[in-house]
Amino acid sequence: MPDAVVIGAGPNGLVAANLLADAGWSVDVLEEQPEPGGAVRHDRGVDPAFVNDLFSSFYPLAAASPVLSSLRLSDHGLRWSHAPSVLAHPLSDGSCAVLDRDVDVTAGSLDAFARGDGAAWRRLHGLWQHLHPDLLNTLFTPFPPVRSAARLAFRLRAAGGLRMARSLVLPVRRLGEEEFRGEGGRLLLAGNALHADLAPESAGSGGFGWLMAMLGQTYGFPVPVGGSGALTQALTQRLQTRGGRVSCGQRVERIDVRGGRAVGVRTAVGDMVPARRAVLADVSVPALYRELLDPVHVPAQVMDDLRRFQWDFATFKVDWALDGPVPWQADQASRAGTVHLADGLDELTRFAAQIAMRQVPDRPFLLFGQMTTADATRSPLGTESAWAYTHVSRDITADAAEEGITGRWDTTDQELMADRVERQVERFAPGFRSLIRARRILAPPTLEALDANLCGGAINGGTTALHQQLVFRPVPGTGRPETPVAGLFLASAGAHPGGGVHGAPGANAARTALHRNRPPGLARVQQLLTHRDRTGAKP
Repeated sequence: MPDAVVIGAGPNGLVAANLLADAGWSVDVLEEQPEPGGAVRHDRGVDPAFVNDLFSSFYPLAAASPVLSSLRLSDHGLRWSHAPSVLAHPLSDGSCAVLDRDVDVTAGSLDAFARGDGAAWRRLHGLWQHLHPDLLNTLFTPFPPVRSAARLAFRLRAAGGLRMARSLVLPVRRLGEEEFRGEGGRLLLAGNALHADLAPESAGSGGFGWLMAMLGQTYGFPVPVGGSGALTQALTQRLQTRGGRVSCGQRVERIDVRGGRAVGVRTAVGDMVPARRAVLADVSVPALYRELLDPVHVPAQVMDDLRRFQWDFATFKVDWALDGPVPWQADQASRAGTVHLADGLDELTRFAAQIAMRQVPDRPFLLFGQMTTADATRSPLGTESAWAYTHVSRDITADAAEEGITGRWDTTDQELMADRVERQVERFAPGFRSLIRARRILAPPTLEALDANLCGGAINGGTTALHQQLVFRPVPGTGRPETPVAGLFLASAGAHPGGGVHGAPGANAARTALHRNRPPGLARVQQLLTHRDRTGAKP
């Protein structure tokens, strides 16, 4: 009997399993899909000569994560690669905002939009340098992060206190207007905010856009050499060297609860897998409480709160094998791993408004990935492995372009939307479509079929909006990995701090499980030592 069963071999589940194994626990990881990785996988399904990531590709949060860095995954074969520039946002007039790991290059690109905007970027970067160690520790530790939050509060006071806090909760449109005279800096912030489901007018989108932009400025948007699955392979290999087991093709159907405590799981084929100490669930929040647990074990208040649980936007993705580099009008875009495609901030607002109105956007904002530019191993010399994704409403009622996309995502819907995505690329890269050797379409239902956590094509485990963060994530009053069932811990992006490949939800769940299973005597000793460290008093 293993000490712990982990449901799901996505990055959070694998991080949790590794930390438990490091503590000497025996761990079984059960994964529904035929291979581990969740939304961190690649294949050669578009063209045999091309490596294409199925889901996520760029990993600034992984590069910044103290959780992942502590695992020393380079010892298990993981190597990172960077594009020459981090990100570009070209406009149809040929101008282009560039985010580069060299702050002088970033600042120079923004000065081309309006003199003085480079200095404004340096001020925002200086603020980040002052705050980011404690800010990241606050984000990546269990809630409430008492020590790191106290240090962050001290640094915030030194950085302007309430004025700085105000800036972080501003809508990104307003933050950009206050900080920059030209459109370049505003676009870098707003485009990064829309990596999540935060419209330019959403409260808190300014802080999120600033965070993502500064992560890119500091760490870049790195990619694993050889494909995103190399990160999964390193996590899996590390776990196996510590005695952990990963079993694929094992869909968990029910969590077994006895005496109010999780004691194991039952698979779809009827196998019972017991757990001596804990069950950790790297699954979506609705799936945990509505499907895996018998309703008698879920408090009525939690079930009521789940009615208000909000998913993030759905996602539509196209992968390509290209016979040559993308012919960008703005040359700077050719050096960037990630390219944002929207012709100005107003077009971003229009895009988000159409989603809010349940319309399929007529000019979709695209996040475009140039994977061979970021990692030369992805395709033959002179070609490009590329993708683009955009967001759509989860409940579509109209097509803003009046082309008949219904939201059923049948073959007709998929082809119409993929053509629309390609036309959007053509606006900024005339001749793009002539380079397409092959393409693959990943509509919202396809994404969910490949990873059940991507429910309806949502990629962040729930909205990033303020009303579902911190103590409100996943439902009000929680904010931690514990569940109403003893011995059961939420280890997915549905838990604080949310989506992105950084491993924090898995790490928080594992550390909480370890804490809950300390021997009573050891717990008392640690309590006394903590008291002594804080007060200087003798135990």
